[in-house]
Amino acid sequence: MNIGFIGLGIMGAPMARHLADAGHQLFVHTRSQVSGVIAETQAVKCANAAEVARQSEVLITMLPDTPDVEAVLFGENGVASGLQPGGPRKVVIDMSSISPMATKAFAQKINALGADYLDAPVSGGEVGAKAASLTIMCGGDPAVFERVKPLLEKMGKNITLVGGNGDGQTTKVANQIIVALNIAAVGEALLFASKAGADPAKVRQALMGGFAASRVLEVHGERMVKRTFAPGFRIGLHQKDLGLALQGARELGVSLPQTAGAAQLMQACAANGMAGLDHSALVRALELMAAHPVAPD
Repeated sequence: MNIGFIGLGIMGAPMARHLADAGHQLFVHTRSQVSGVIAETQAVKCANAAEVARQSEVLITMLPDTPDVEAVLFGENGVASGLQPGGPRKVVIDMSSISPMATKAFAQKINALGADYLDAPVSGGEVGAKAASLTIMCGGDPAVFERVKPLLEKMGKNITLVGGNGDGQTTKVANQIIVALNIAAVGEALLFASKAGADPAKVRQALMGGFAASRVLEVHGERMVKRTFAPGFRIGLHQKDLGLALQGARELGVSLPQTAGAAQLMQACAANGMAGLDHSALVRALELMAAHPVAPD
């Protein structure tokens, strides 16, 4: 199958490689350095998103934020201008993490151009992207989902059609709420233990055998103890996702007080020049307030 892929960053590059390894021909466009992907996959580099759309049966976007997706889809030389009516029905799959409400509007516009739309944001970070073990949360028509599911299975393991367009993005926002609050909880627990004089590495080891055990404690707790904050998923991107959660909460008339607190911790990190660190570095905001690190840098 001819597959278009727009956005070959930390996540997109390994995802695209998996599709190429499965025998699909890639047509790519990205702001990131793509020479490695092109050399390894024989992908065709396109001048713009419209050209990608013209060449592809299925087109995948993996971009940072809502405005980026909107620009790629509907901006000058965007995907919309490359969707030609009358031919075989194409599918646009947005795997970015963006606004659920905007997603619904984007889907309607793409449908009006004679193409199908699936929102399919992911969880699992760079590690999951490289291992093809991503969790993929989908929103769209069931027939469209079944058509492209074999492609999604090349990039992920836990793949669920949640509902209609926008529901995949809503699920991703919910995921980001849970992950952020877990990171904050682990950070507070290890900071408390360290300040009290206990070895945070051994405290983490002990907690992994009890009801407090979690994937966040396992992976990000270790990052906090070992001070390994090179990004798998950057604070700046998680900050954006929590902004989507709080924006949606205002629109829905619900209160998310713990989410707001986690967003403020990430804001404190960003204000101190840490937006590019892994989101486990949220603990640094807690450390600043306590004037005490979980472990030495």
